[in-house]
Amino acid sequence: VQVVESGGGLVQPGGSLRLSCAASGFIFSNYAMGWYRQAPGKERELVAGITSAGSMPNYIDSVKGRFTISRDNAKNTVYLQMNSLKPEDTAVYYCNTVVRWRDYWGQGTVVTVSS
Repeated sequence: VQVVESGGGLVQPGGSLRLSCAASGFIFSNYAMGWYRQAPGKERELVAGITSAGSMPNYIDSVKGRFTISRDNAKNTVYLQMNSLKPEDTAVYYCNTVVRWRDYWGQGTVVTVSS
């Protein structure tokens, strides 16, 4: 099982980024996926999750209305569209899935929101 994030970078407040997570080694369409983030000095938190079929996305309150999680099961990829970015969104963003009761994480992609 492998998940690999990409798409992070430096963006000004109010800007947008789209993160991608390419998955392999398991039947992607059978599993829920999640995006987490960890800011410096803070614990890792779940930002958004999506079911195997792509329905019922859920978000933490601080990103509702700004972030959108989606998936393309034909491409084994999950996305996180981030709009209206704020400095407090600065963090390392991780893709996650649980396969056979084991957590799998990517290496993370850094998002920095700064002017």
